[in-house]
Amino acid sequence: METTKKYAVIGGGSWATAIVKMLCENLDEVGWYMRSVYAIEHIKRNDHNPNYLSSVEFNPKQLLLSDDINEVVDRADVCIFAVPSAFVYGALEELTIPLKGKIIFSAIKGIVPETGLIVGEHFNEHHNIAFEDIGVITGPCHAEEVALERLSYLTIACADSEKADMLANVMSSDYINCKTSDDIIGTEYAAMLKNIYAIAAGIAHGLGYGDNFQSVLMSNAIREMKRFIKKVHKMKRNINDSAYLGDLLVTGYSVFSRNRLFGNMLGKGYTVRSAQLEMSMVAEGYYATKSAYKINQEHGARTPILDAVYSILYENKNPKKVFKKLADKLD
Repeated sequence: METTKKYAVIGGGSWATAIVKMLCENLDEVGWYMRSVYAIEHIKRNDHNPNYLSSVEFNPKQLLLSDDINEVVDRADVCIFAVPSAFVYGALEELTIPLKGKIIFSAIKGIVPETGLIVGEHFNEHHNIAFEDIGVITGPCHAEEVALERLSYLTIACADSEKADMLANVMSSDYINCKTSDDIIGTEYAAMLKNIYAIAAGIAHGLGYGDNFQSVLMSNAIREMKRFIKKVHKMKRNINDSAYLGDLLVTGYSVFSRNRLFGNMLGKGYTVRSAQLEMSMVAEGYYATKSAYKINQEHGARTPILDAVYSILYENKNPKKVFKKLADKLD
């Protein structure tokens, strides 16, 4: 597929690696910023990322690899950010060239802790990027299944439908099905909230709750998500679409879900700190919980699941006691 625009991915983790793989299916050249010089050299020599999705083989001739974020961003027209939300602020601080004039897509599922904003809003307010030049990449899609080339689905959201279609075209393949949306804010909040609910699902599993409870928990979670998003950004949307309900289900149930794993460890008795140290990847829901809870203090949506997860993560409440009370609030 020919394209006149140059694409770059910012991030070196599993989701960034999966996105680079998807782009390489259609593009002759993809820029890729990674902090790790070791990982860059390893890819050049051995054709795969040593730390994430190591089964994915790349053709290094397709990749413009660099540990200099300014070099990668400068030569790109479309920049896809796929770093953990907790590290976005630090990564952007390293930029000395302006982002204005470029098309920015966020594959980040969380809130920037330093500003309390979802990533699209952060780019708009702090980097002067028009919302028409900002988009969101969301699931339901696990990086591990992309690596295995299992049929997966993405939603590309942007206020400018042409830009959404453009990215959907370069990311689609035999195993990637893309649809588009104009609900940038809603899909981004949904991507953030589903990680919190996946932690709740993991805690429930770790505590020994069965499938019956899990189904009720997820049913309540999608309704809670609808209430929360409606409060912060009211517009017409179908909460049962894949970008909302589908992404929630795959994150809440999948063995690949790091947020579910994190919650499972808490339910089994790990402390928050010990669970974080045990995991090799960042559980975005940990940071999202604090930000979402704070946002909801201003909006007042009824969020018993969010409140329960917050009390466990940030108030050191006992998961068993918290979930016993939560169970009485679900219907």
